[in-house]
Amino acid sequence: MIAPGRRAAVEVLRAVTRTSATLPDALARATARLQDDRDRHLAAEVATGTLRMQAALDHVIAALSRRPLARLEPAVLDVLRATAYQLIHLDRLPAHAVVNDAVALTREAGRAAATGLVNAVARRIADPASRPTLPPRPASPIAAGAAGLSERDVAAWLDYLSITLSHPRWLAQRLLERLGSAAAEAWCRFDNERAPLTLRANTLRVSRDALAAQLAACGVDTVPSRYAADGLIVRAGHPLGTPLAATGLFVPQDEASQVVGAFAGAQPGEVVLDTCAAPGGKTLALAAALGGRGVLVAMDLRPRRVALLARTVALAAPHAVHVVRADLSAGAPVGPVCDLVLLDAPCSGLGTIRREPELRWRRCPEDLAGFAARQIRLAEVASRAVKPGGRLVYATCSSEPEENDGVLDAFLARASDFTLEDPRDRIAGPPIAALLDARGCLRTSPAQHGLEAFFAAILRRRL
Repeated sequence: MIAPGRRAAVEVLRAVTRTSATLPDALARATARLQDDRDRHLAAEVATGTLRMQAALDHVIAALSRRPLARLEPAVLDVLRATAYQLIHLDRLPAHAVVNDAVALTREAGRAAATGLVNAVARRIADPASRPTLPPRPASPIAAGAAGLSERDVAAWLDYLSITLSHPRWLAQRLLERLGSAAAEAWCRFDNERAPLTLRANTLRVSRDALAAQLAACGVDTVPSRYAADGLIVRAGHPLGTPLAATGLFVPQDEASQVVGAFAGAQPGEVVLDTCAAPGGKTLALAAALGGRGVLVAMDLRPRRVALLARTVALAAPHAVHVVRADLSAGAPVGPVCDLVLLDAPCSGLGTIRREPELRWRRCPEDLAGFAARQIRLAEVASRAVKPGGRLVYATCSSEPEENDGVLDAFLARASDFTLEDPRDRIAGPPIAALLDARGCLRTSPAQHGLEAFFAAILRRRL
């Protein structure tokens, strides 16, 4: 009998690699039928880990199957990747059970002719002595922007970053050129770590310290986040399984995302528009900053996203936020009446691949120009809702310059009535000030700060 968790993991990989399904959605569907928490945990661990380490696993599979991966049927490759991950990274699992299930899953997928190949490759992977070595870490470091380096040195680092540390080669090259080898390696290792669950206390209802105490009473151990003033990092326990999860006292939200909400700097009495608001974490931070005084409108377009936003708001801040469905690309929903407009722009998401490992394989460098063009258009539309003296906060969860500085400079070149503001003198606390670059933009870094890569800038409209 095939272990239910392994079957679900392969189902998730099939959905993510062959459709546009996100990893969380695919996991939710595949594990809904599982009754045992251990099976759900195994499915999540195998699917997520396989997507993170896909390039390294593919290197091993190609060598041991003695054929290019393009010659393997997709269903067979899904099984081999999940099997390789378990045998290499989850050594607590009995190897014979993993191999036997790999053969059974191949037959179950209607690929009986490939069972001999799968059995042979899986057995070779199970034997550490039979596995090929991965590209080693080069001894010679490379500095950021270094010129005149030998092609061999660069190629060695790219092999290591793209295969051993499992990042697309084009992205590894960008990181290497921008950051140098030490920071690029730290960045890639960060992306391959398991992301902790981070919560934001709903300070409309509870302080961070009081929330930590209530969670502790429910068996959840937390520590304060370093940069986000309202954040708690979960060290042990399952807060989403406690009675507190239904009270609206907290929302799960990445620490870097929490910092963006604080950086926006909403003030009591202001009129605020959150233009791409779902799932609602930043919306609640804006609501808390307003403190019940002012107006906050949160909008999004897709019905499922709006429904998610509405549920978040209804639970945590039912009287503080007006939720509307609107298409920002069709025009600003209001005239120039807002003190603050937050544009958390749709982007490549390449700053969040620790939490969304599939994005590293879905994006290509050619995508970035399209994202940037859309972001510039949305920034121009969103700016029309900003009143004179008000501000537009442009934010992304991308690491790439085209979507960050490139969009910022293009917008400023077109919008002569806006200027870039350096908020260093009024920013909320030294921790966030430490995240500002020379221009006053918020820029979080996996290598430097241990945070996902987010970017934000404040654009002030002249009076």
